[in-house]
Amino acid sequence: MLRAMYDLGGKSTGGDGGDDHPYHIPVMLQEAVDALCIKQDGVYVDCTFGGGGHAREVLSRLGPAGRLVAFDQDEDARANLPEDSRLVFVPHNFRHLSRFLRLYQIGKVDGVLADLGVSSHQFDEPERGFSIRFDAALDMRMDRSAPLTAAEFLMQSSPESLQFVLQEYGEVTNAKTLAQLLCDQVKRAPIKTIAALKAVMAPVVKGNPNKYFAQVFQALRIAVNDELGALRSLLEQCSEVMAPGGRLAVITFHSIEDRMVKQFLRGEVDGASVQDPVFGTREKPAFRQVSKKPVEPSVEEIKRNPRSRSARLRVGVKQ
Repeated sequence: MLRAMYDLGGKSTGGDGGDDHPYHIPVMLQEAVDALCIKQDGVYVDCTFGGGGHAREVLSRLGPAGRLVAFDQDEDARANLPEDSRLVFVPHNFRHLSRFLRLYQIGKVDGVLADLGVSSHQFDEPERGFSIRFDAALDMRMDRSAPLTAAEFLMQSSPESLQFVLQEYGEVTNAKTLAQLLCDQVKRAPIKTIAALKAVMAPVVKGNPNKYFAQVFQALRIAVNDELGALRSLLEQCSEVMAPGGRLAVITFHSIEDRMVKQFLRGEVDGASVQDPVFGTREKPAFRQVSKKPVEPSVEEIKRNPRSRSARLRVGVKQ
């Protein structure tokens, strides 16, 4: 079964800053930052700054000569930036990692952390269109300057391509039926709002409606933001930008991402070992897995933050 962080109506139970309107609860905070084995004078990358919880923990362990480069394509994340000269903030997707490291004249880095979950802030802001709890424009863009909204994605999709997205990214049981239904509907009139999308889907819902809607929303969000393409690009670049002994820590929230990270750390492509093109022998993986099994959140953390329940942390060391 596909692991997913279903947004079924729960509210955020805490936050980075402890204020009345938390932005995001950092998942497996200590475990993820511990995994980086921070060196005081090291250079690290936080691929998903969000509320800044992981970033602040990294900064607290760095010395005066240390440096942290933080990426976030969501413009709302800027409001959470601490005043710290050691921090470089890049308002772009982490798929541009190598490009911006070159721009800031940074050579090899000592660690990369990526928390791939959607932030509590994004779920809880109705106008973002991520949550089934609200009615709003069918948006779902993490980068609001990006041209393609979820509504436009539906307009442009064929029944076959939409079926693939629903099936692979959301494990929707009747993906073919739903894809055809949605494509037939957008031929008559665009589906512009969350309420309209749910109304169109209502006749074909299987099982628990909230879970079904959440699976569909997850699939559309992954497609709209090309989340898997961005992760693939990040992993490939980590092999280039990481210093020997550098550590990669990735927190995923569904099984597709987790499988990609696991295969990457094993030196596999689509489940197959990478072979030397001349000699046919298996190439040495760029990273060594710290553990074959991922780290999972504790029972206590899941109680504090139910949205952490599907999180998995995998760690690799650059060889």
